[in-house]
Amino acid sequence: MATMLQLIQRATGEMGLSVPSSVAGNQTQDVVQQLALLNAVGNELAREHDWQALNKAYTFTVSFTTITGNTVSATSNLTNASSISGIDTTYQISGPGINQACFVASAPTGTTIPLSQPATSTNTGGNYTLTKVKYSMPSDYDRQIDNTHWDKSKHWLMLGPESAQQWEWLISGYISTGPRIRYRIFGGYFQIWPAIGTADVLGFEYVSNAWASSSLSVAQTTLTADADTCIFPDVLMVLGLKNKYFQVKGLGPIYQEDYDKQLSIAKANDSGSATLSFAPRPSEVLIGWDNIPDSNYGS
Repeated sequence: MATMLQLIQRATGEMGLSVPSSVAGNQTQDVVQQLALLNAVGNELAREHDWQALNKAYTFTVSFTTITGNTVSATSNLTNASSISGIDTTYQISGPGINQACFVASAPTGTTIPLSQPATSTNTGGNYTLTKVKYSMPSDYDRQIDNTHWDKSKHWLMLGPESAQQWEWLISGYISTGPRIRYRIFGGYFQIWPAIGTADVLGFEYVSNAWASSSLSVAQTTLTADADTCIFPDVLMVLGLKNKYFQVKGLGPIYQEDYDKQLSIAKANDSGSATLSFAPRPSEVLIGWDNIPDSNYGS
Protein backbone atom coordinates (compact mmCIF):
# COMPACT_ATOMS: atom_id res chain seq x y z
CA MET A 1 0.00 0.00 0.00
CA ALA A 2 1.65 3.17 -1.22
CA THR A 3 1.87 6.32 0.88
CA MET A 4 0.49 9.67 -0.23
CA LEU A 5 3.98 10.78 -1.26
CA GLN A 6 4.58 7.59 -3.26
CA LEU A 7 1.23 7.93 -5.07
CA ILE A 8 2.01 11.47 -6.21
CA GLN A 9 5.59 10.56 -7.10
CA ARG A 10 4.34 7.67 -9.22
CA ALA A 11 1.70 9.80 -10.97
CA THR A 12 4.05 12.71 -11.69
CA GLY A 13 6.73 10.34 -12.94
CA GLU A 14 4.29 8.69 -15.36
CA MET A 15 3.10 12.10 -16.60
CA GLY A 16 6.63 13.37 -17.16
CA LEU A 17 6.33 16.07 -14.52
CA SER A 18 8.77 17.15 -11.83
CA VAL A 19 8.72 14.48 -9.11
CA PRO A 20 8.50 16.07 -5.65
CA SER A 21 10.65 14.80 -2.80
CA SER A 22 7.91 15.76 -0.35
CA VAL A 23 4.28 16.84 -0.63
CA ALA A 24 3.05 17.86 2.83
CA GLY A 25 4.04 21.48 3.34
CA ASN A 26 5.31 21.81 -0.22
CA GLN A 27 4.37 25.29 -1.46
CA THR A 28 4.91 24.59 -5.17
CA GLN A 29 1.57 25.39 -6.79
CA ASP A 30 1.58 22.28 -8.98
CA VAL A 31 2.22 20.01 -5.98
CA VAL A 32 -0.49 21.75 -3.94
CA GLN A 33 -2.91 21.12 -6.79
CA GLN A 34 -1.87 17.47 -7.13
CA LEU A 35 -2.56 16.86 -3.43
CA ALA A 36 -5.96 18.55 -3.71
CA LEU A 37 -6.83 16.45 -6.75
CA LEU A 38 -5.69 13.24 -5.04
CA ASN A 39 -7.97 14.00 -2.09
CA ALA A 40 -10.80 14.76 -4.53
CA VAL A 41 -10.31 11.29 -6.05
CA GLY A 42 -10.47 9.68 -2.61
CA ASN A 43 -13.57 11.60 -1.55
CA GLU A 44 -15.39 10.70 -4.76
CA LEU A 45 -14.42 7.04 -4.53
CA ALA A 46 -15.65 6.84 -0.93
CA ARG A 47 -19.17 7.64 -2.15
CA GLU A 48 -18.89 5.68 -5.40
CA HIS A 49 -19.34 2.24 -3.81
CA ASP A 50 -19.99 0.55 -0.46
CA TRP A 51 -16.35 -0.48 0.01
CA GLN A 52 -16.01 -3.26 2.56
CA ALA A 53 -13.13 -1.45 4.27
CA LEU A 54 -15.49 1.45 5.02
CA ASN A 55 -18.31 -0.71 6.39
CA LYS A 56 -18.47 -0.48 10.18
CA ALA A 57 -20.73 -1.70 12.97
CA TYR A 58 -22.03 0.62 15.67
CA THR A 59 -23.66 -0.57 18.90
CA PHE A 60 -24.90 1.27 21.97
CA THR A 61 -26.96 0.52 25.05
CA VAL A 62 -30.19 2.34 25.83
CA SER A 63 -29.72 4.63 28.84
CA PHE A 64 -32.52 5.24 31.29
CA THR A 65 -33.06 6.23 34.88
CA THR A 66 -35.96 6.35 37.32
CA ILE A 67 -36.53 9.26 39.68
CA THR A 68 -39.20 10.79 41.87
CA GLY A 69 -40.49 14.35 41.53
CA ASN A 70 -43.44 16.72 41.57
CA THR A 71 -45.58 18.18 38.81
CA VAL A 72 -48.15 20.97 38.84
CA SER A 73 -50.94 20.95 36.30
CA ALA A 74 -50.40 23.29 33.32
CA THR A 75 -46.76 24.04 34.26
CA SER A 76 -43.79 22.81 32.25
CA ASN A 77 -41.43 21.77 35.03
CA LEU A 78 -40.78 18.67 37.09
CA THR A 79 -39.60 19.90 40.49
CA ASN A 80 -37.93 18.33 43.50
CA ALA A 81 -36.33 15.70 41.23
CA SER A 82 -34.51 13.06 43.25
CA SER A 83 -31.67 13.11 40.70
CA ILE A 84 -30.69 15.04 37.56
CA SER A 85 -27.37 13.26 36.98
CA GLY A 86 -26.64 12.84 33.28
CA ILE A 87 -30.05 14.19 32.19
CA ASP A 88 -30.08 16.43 29.11
CA THR A 89 -32.29 17.26 26.14
CA THR A 90 -31.75 13.84 24.55
CA TYR A 91 -34.06 12.29 27.19
CA GLN A 92 -37.79 11.63 27.08
CA ILE A 93 -39.82 11.51 30.30
CA SER A 94 -42.87 9.45 31.21
CA GLY A 95 -44.92 9.12 34.37
CA PRO A 96 -47.98 10.57 36.15
CA GLY A 97 -49.12 13.89 34.69
CA ILE A 98 -46.71 13.62 31.74
CA ASN A 99 -48.12 13.84 28.24
CA GLN A 100 -47.05 11.55 25.41
CA ALA A 101 -43.77 12.47 23.64
CA CYS A 102 -42.67 14.83 26.40
CA PHE A 103 -38.96 15.57 26.36
CA VAL A 104 -36.48 17.38 28.57
CA ALA A 105 -36.68 20.91 27.15
CA SER A 106 -33.37 22.28 28.45
CA ALA A 107 -30.58 21.41 30.84
CA PRO A 108 -31.90 20.75 34.38
CA THR A 109 -30.93 23.17 37.13
CA GLY A 110 -30.88 22.31 40.80
CA THR A 111 -33.72 19.82 41.25
CA THR A 112 -35.89 21.17 38.42
CA ILE A 113 -36.23 19.51 35.00
CA PRO A 114 -37.80 21.73 32.29
CA LEU A 115 -40.33 19.84 30.15
CA SER A 116 -41.31 20.30 26.52
CA GLN A 117 -45.01 20.03 27.41
CA PRO A 118 -47.02 21.21 30.42
CA ALA A 119 -48.06 18.60 32.97
CA THR A 120 -51.64 17.35 32.73
CA SER A 121 -52.11 16.90 36.48
CA THR A 122 -50.60 17.76 39.86
CA ASN A 123 -48.55 15.02 41.50
CA THR A 124 -46.25 14.88 44.52
CA GLY A 125 -43.52 12.26 44.82
CA GLY A 126 -44.49 10.55 41.56
CA ASN A 127 -42.28 7.93 39.93
CA TYR A 128 -40.85 8.98 36.56
CA THR A 129 -38.74 7.24 33.93
CA LEU A 130 -36.31 9.20 31.80
CA THR A 131 -35.04 7.39 28.71
CA LYS A 132 -32.38 8.60 26.34
CA VAL A 133 -34.02 8.49 22.91
CA LYS A 134 -31.53 10.58 20.89
CA TYR A 135 -28.07 9.11 20.27
CA SER A 136 -25.16 10.83 18.52
CA MET A 137 -24.09 9.28 15.24
CA PRO A 138 -20.55 7.87 14.93
CA SER A 139 -18.01 10.62 14.30
CA ASP A 140 -17.07 9.11 10.91
CA TYR A 141 -20.66 8.39 9.82
CA ASP A 142 -21.39 8.99 6.13
CA ARG A 143 -24.46 6.91 5.30
CA GLN A 144 -26.41 3.98 6.66
CA ILE A 145 -26.60 0.42 5.38
CA ASP A 146 -30.25 -0.51 5.10
CA ASN A 147 -31.82 -3.38 7.03
CA THR A 148 -28.94 -3.72 9.51
CA HIS A 149 -30.70 -2.00 12.43
CA TRP A 150 -31.39 -4.50 15.21
CA ASP A 151 -32.50 -4.64 18.80
CA LYS A 152 -29.84 -7.16 19.73
CA SER A 153 -31.31 -7.81 23.17
CA LYS A 154 -34.74 -8.81 21.85
CA HIS A 155 -33.41 -10.20 18.54
CA TRP A 156 -35.84 -8.05 16.55
CA LEU A 157 -35.18 -5.94 13.49
CA MET A 158 -35.88 -2.29 14.24
CA LEU A 159 -38.43 -0.66 11.95
CA GLY A 160 -37.41 2.36 9.89
CA PRO A 161 -36.16 4.75 8.90
CA GLU A 162 -39.54 6.37 9.47
CA SER A 163 -40.63 9.32 7.36
CA ALA A 164 -41.46 12.66 8.97
CA GLN A 165 -45.17 11.92 8.57
CA GLN A 166 -44.93 8.43 10.05
CA TRP A 167 -42.81 9.71 12.93
CA GLU A 168 -45.35 12.37 13.88
CA TRP A 169 -48.12 9.78 13.64
CA LEU A 170 -46.19 7.59 16.08
CA ILE A 171 -45.35 10.22 18.68
CA SER A 172 -48.63 12.14 18.41
CA GLY A 173 -51.28 9.52 17.67
CA TYR A 174 -53.28 7.22 19.90
CA ILE A 175 -51.69 4.03 18.56
CA SER A 176 -48.03 4.82 19.08
CA THR A 177 -46.27 1.96 20.85
CA GLY A 178 -45.62 -1.70 20.24
CA PRO A 179 -43.04 -4.41 20.82
CA ARG A 180 -40.75 -3.22 18.01
CA ILE A 181 -38.41 -0.25 18.27
CA ARG A 182 -38.73 2.25 15.44
CA TYR A 183 -36.02 4.67 14.44
CA ARG A 184 -35.37 7.84 12.51
CA ILE A 185 -32.16 9.73 11.74
CA PHE A 186 -33.16 13.30 12.50
CA GLY A 187 -31.40 16.43 13.74
CA GLY A 188 -28.03 14.69 13.66
CA TYR A 189 -29.24 11.99 16.07
CA PHE A 190 -30.26 8.37 15.79
CA GLN A 191 -33.68 8.64 17.43
CA ILE A 192 -35.72 5.72 18.77
CA TRP A 193 -39.38 5.28 19.64
CA PRO A 194 -40.95 4.34 21.97
CA ALA A 195 -38.92 5.18 25.06
CA ILE A 196 -38.09 1.92 26.85
CA GLY A 197 -37.13 1.26 30.42
CA THR A 198 -34.67 -1.55 29.73
CA ALA A 199 -30.98 -1.45 28.83
CA ASP A 200 -31.40 -2.97 25.38
CA VAL A 201 -28.36 -3.17 23.13
CA LEU A 202 -29.11 -1.60 19.74
CA GLY A 203 -26.91 -1.51 16.69
CA PHE A 204 -26.56 -0.99 12.97
CA GLU A 205 -23.96 -0.95 10.21
CA TYR A 206 -22.94 2.17 8.34
CA VAL A 207 -20.48 3.42 5.74
CA SER A 208 -17.62 5.48 7.14
CA ASN A 209 -16.22 8.59 5.47
CA ALA A 210 -12.71 7.90 6.82
CA TRP A 211 -11.05 6.47 3.70
CA ALA A 212 -7.56 7.64 4.67
CA SER A 213 -5.26 6.66 7.51
CA SER A 214 -2.25 8.20 9.22
CA SER A 215 1.02 6.37 9.78
CA LEU A 216 -0.27 5.62 13.29
CA SER A 217 -3.42 3.99 11.82
CA VAL A 218 -5.66 6.89 12.83
CA ALA A 219 -8.65 7.03 10.48
CA GLN A 220 -9.13 10.35 8.67
CA THR A 221 -11.10 11.84 5.78
CA THR A 222 -8.16 13.29 3.82
CA LEU A 223 -4.52 12.65 3.07
CA THR A 224 -2.45 15.27 4.88
CA ALA A 225 1.00 13.79 5.63
CA ASP A 226 3.50 12.14 3.30
CA ALA A 227 3.22 8.83 5.17
CA ASP A 228 -0.60 8.71 5.06
CA THR A 229 -2.25 5.83 3.21
CA CYS A 230 -5.76 5.04 1.94
CA ILE A 231 -8.00 2.01 1.46
CA PHE A 232 -8.18 2.19 -2.34
CA PRO A 233 -5.87 0.30 -4.75
CA ASP A 234 -2.73 2.21 -5.66
CA VAL A 235 -3.30 1.93 -9.40
CA LEU A 236 -6.80 3.38 -9.03
CA MET A 237 -5.59 6.40 -7.06
CA VAL A 238 -2.71 7.04 -9.48
CA LEU A 239 -4.96 6.85 -12.55
CA GLY A 240 -7.58 8.98 -10.80
CA LEU A 241 -4.99 11.69 -10.10
CA LYS A 242 -3.65 11.58 -13.67
CA ASN A 243 -7.17 11.73 -15.07
CA LYS A 244 -8.14 14.75 -12.99
CA TYR A 245 -4.81 16.51 -13.55
CA PHE A 246 -5.08 16.26 -17.34
CA GLN A 247 -8.68 17.46 -17.31
CA VAL A 248 -8.07 20.53 -15.12
CA LYS A 249 -5.14 21.42 -17.37
CA GLY A 250 -7.49 21.32 -20.36
CA LEU A 251 -5.89 18.25 -21.95
CA GLY A 252 -9.10 16.18 -21.97
CA PRO A 253 -10.11 12.79 -20.52
CA ILE A 254 -7.06 10.96 -21.81
CA TYR A 255 -6.93 8.58 -18.82
CA GLN A 256 -10.70 8.26 -18.35
CA GLU A 257 -11.02 4.84 -19.99
CA ASP A 258 -8.11 3.38 -18.03
CA TYR A 259 -9.50 4.83 -14.80
CA ASP A 260 -13.00 3.47 -15.43
CA LYS A 261 -11.55 0.03 -16.16
CA GLN A 262 -9.60 -0.06 -12.90
CA LEU A 263 -12.61 1.25 -10.99
CA SER A 264 -14.75 -1.62 -12.30
CA ILE A 265 -12.05 -4.13 -11.36
CA ALA A 266 -11.73 -2.66 -7.86
CA LYS A 267 -15.49 -2.80 -7.27
CA ALA A 268 -15.77 -6.36 -8.54
CA ASN A 269 -12.89 -7.59 -6.37
CA ASP A 270 -13.74 -5.60 -3.24
CA SER A 271 -15.82 -8.10 -1.28
CA GLY A 272 -16.98 -10.84 -3.64
CA SER A 273 -20.48 -11.45 -4.92
CA ALA A 274 -23.30 -13.77 -3.95
CA THR A 275 -24.09 -16.79 -6.10
CA LEU A 276 -27.51 -16.24 -7.64
CA SER A 277 -29.88 -19.11 -8.36
CA PHE A 278 -32.41 -19.18 -11.22
CA ALA A 279 -34.72 -21.22 -8.97
CA PRO A 280 -34.23 -19.99 -5.40
CA ARG A 281 -36.18 -21.49 -2.54
CA PRO A 282 -35.97 -20.98 1.23
CA SER A 283 -34.24 -23.65 3.28
CA GLU A 284 -36.42 -26.13 5.17
CA VAL A 285 -35.93 -25.26 8.83
CA LEU A 286 -39.15 -26.79 10.19
CA ILE A 287 -40.60 -30.31 10.00
CA GLY A 288 -42.65 -30.75 6.84
CA TRP A 289 -43.54 -33.33 4.22
CA ASP A 290 -40.03 -33.11 2.78
CA ASN A 291 -38.27 -34.26 5.96
CA ILE A 292 -40.72 -36.62 7.68
CA PRO A 293 -39.47 -40.23 7.27
CA ASP A 294 -41.68 -42.77 5.49
CA SER A 295 -41.76 -45.02 8.53
CA ASN A 296 -40.47 -45.60 12.08
CA TYR A 297 -40.20 -41.82 12.71
CA GLY A 298 -36.75 -42.18 14.17
CA SER A 299 -37.64 -44.95 16.65
